[in-house]
Amino acid sequence: MAHAAAVAKPPAPPRRRRASATPRRLPYLLIAPAALLMLGFIAYPVISVFYYSLQNYNPTKPWRNGYAGFDNFTRIFTDDPLFWDTLVFSAKWVFVEVGLQLLFGLALALIVNQTFVGRAMGRALVFSPWAVSGVLTSAIWVLLYNSQTGITRYLADMGVGDYGVSWLSDTSTVFPAVVVADLWRGVPFFAILILADLQSVSKDLYEAAEVDGASRIKQFWHITLPHLKDAIILSTLLRAVWEFNNVDLLYTLTGGGPAGETTTLPLYIANTSIDAHNFGYASALTTVAFVILLFCSMVYLRLSKFGGESK
Repeated sequence: MAHAAAVAKPPAPPRRRRASATPRRLPYLLIAPAALLMLGFIAYPVISVFYYSLQNYNPTKPWRNGYAGFDNFTRIFTDDPLFWDTLVFSAKWVFVEVGLQLLFGLALALIVNQTFVGRAMGRALVFSPWAVSGVLTSAIWVLLYNSQTGITRYLADMGVGDYGVSWLSDTSTVFPAVVVADLWRGVPFFAILILADLQSVSKDLYEAAEVDGASRIKQFWHITLPHLKDAIILSTLLRAVWEFNNVDLLYTLTGGGPAGETTTLPLYIANTSIDAHNFGYASALTTVAFVILLFCSMVYLRLSKFGGESK
């Protein structure tokens, strides 16, 4: 009996409890409501646009509504000269605006990055236009370009130009006028992003370059610009997309005129859907614009080698 007790097996260790999967799923459960709301607010409109692009849908003419297939897209590319005109102007608008905003934004960022008396106030003044809403920006420039009380009135008082001249109604001056208005708000965007990246550049690099006898231009070309490469690529891409989709400023200042001189593709889409109530054709135009933006963005990121090492 005693021998049997001596050789008895030790008691089995207690079984480990299986780890509960709830703690691992908890973060996903917490963000699920927000994710579902975002999915609903983003996915539903996108799917709706793709759906209506294949339809003839005009609430004012319900007897014509129905499945259209690819007729809307065929009409865009073969029977709509306004599409090509607005697309060309959109490309011109994006190229001029983004190029000038980058140039002036880079210059402002380099200036406010220096140490001088009142730098904090200077930065606040430079960045303040970006805090102004698009609607308020449009209202400000509508007043500034008013032919009776705006800039042209004061210029005429000084003997420059004539009274009653409206830059927004003249085909020769409307484009520079709207470009200047949008520059006022767009330049601070580049200045903010570039300044944030400039402050991360090590001062040791500039000190070493000065010891080697490098001029300010060479320091900018070989140290500053390579460091700002990704910031410039990202900011220009974001701003290009926003400028392509710019509607509020142009709609408020010119309404696409005079004679359609300032009608971008998104503004043409807005007029087609809101004024003409042709939501099917407007959805097809939106789909084409989406594909154009997606393709251009992919090509731009590919050619610019975003995220790669600077040579």
